[in-house]
Amino acid sequence: MRVSRPRLTVRVRLTLLYTGVFAVCGAILVAITYGLVAGTLPMPTDPEPKDKPATAQTVEKREGVTDEFIVACRTALGDPTADPLLRRKCQAAYEEGLLVGAQTQREATLSDLLGYSLTTLAVVALLAAVAGWIVAGRVLRPVHRITAAARDASENSMAARVALSGPRDELRELADTFDAMLDRLQTAFEGQRRFIANAGHELRTPLTVMQATLDVVLAKPEPTNAELLGMGQEVRAEVDHAKALIEALLTLARTDRGLGGCDPVDLATSAEDAIDGAALPLDAPRLTTSLAPAPTSGDPILLERLAANLIDNAVRYNVPDGEVHVSTATVGDRALLTVTNTGPVVPADAVEGLFEPFRRLLDRTGDGGFGLGLAIVASIAAAHGGEAAARPRPEGGLSVTVSLPANRTGVG
Repeated sequence: MRVSRPRLTVRVRLTLLYTGVFAVCGAILVAITYGLVAGTLPMPTDPEPKDKPATAQTVEKREGVTDEFIVACRTALGDPTADPLLRRKCQAAYEEGLLVGAQTQREATLSDLLGYSLTTLAVVALLAAVAGWIVAGRVLRPVHRITAAARDASENSMAARVALSGPRDELRELADTFDAMLDRLQTAFEGQRRFIANAGHELRTPLTVMQATLDVVLAKPEPTNAELLGMGQEVRAEVDHAKALIEALLTLARTDRGLGGCDPVDLATSAEDAIDGAALPLDAPRLTTSLAPAPTSGDPILLERLAANLIDNAVRYNVPDGEVHVSTATVGDRALLTVTNTGPVVPADAVEGLFEPFRRLLDRTGDGGFGLGLAIVASIAAAHGGEAAARPRPEGGLSVTVSLPANRTGVG
């Protein structure tokens, strides 16, 4: 069985790092100090002048001399008429004793210096470890707060925030970035919940209508052929309604995942194909175009769907005898598709919400739409590296512009 080794925490590693750096710097300082002191103390090669006479006391201090030699030196050094050879031996013993004493003193001084320095370094390194443990804890405190906020955050509760105060350093920037990420996640989760609830409601509506139609007709003992035929037509209409809704949802999900391929496309061609394929009612608003080349790159089918949704919205949310104008152009490095329509006055604060799923213009229902048209437009534009923006017209209606990166190489 494999035994896992205990892992050191970041606080322990930081403490060891602080202590190690301090110990290395302290050791270097001790070595430099020891070298300077050793260089300052003179080497005991010639401790005193040769003409300084020896005495019996100085000879006695020399280590390694016999008692007989000391007694002889006491007699010779006290008697000027003593043997000169003996006096020279005593003088040499005195000088050698001075040399040995100086060496011993130097070694003792350096030894004491090294011992005291290492002891002091060990004590101070221990204090540095304690201080490093405290400092590491304070430094990692924001990280613990971020960890706690991440642990508290869940799909059901995204209200936890770090809200770190203090100087704007790397940890403050990390905490702010984490809070911004939680804000985006909370917005995404709330949008997802609204989307699921709205999608369920939209899908339930045709099912409810079909169920009610079937219950009414089947509750009769002998329904007529006309009643059965009418029931079938109503059920078929609701099936088509649900099918169209599911197709719109699949398109939205497809664009949210990104593009599978990228081909040269002209927005003018996409808009023209969308106009040709539009099933306009007899009382449709008057449609005018101004289609200049607007080459870009992307999925031709999705871009045609984008143009078709814009035109369908412009026709659906219009007024009697209204107008719809479709234009394409290239401005700078952007390819633009703009659809402008007359219609009811749209409040400026309601424009941004129109790009959200299941958000209908002026919250109207029963208009045959799902509230996904502009949401799909925004999703397709984002998948192509562009954006969609709407501007309310003062006299009523909207002007929606899709901006995509232009393809300067042309359309093949």
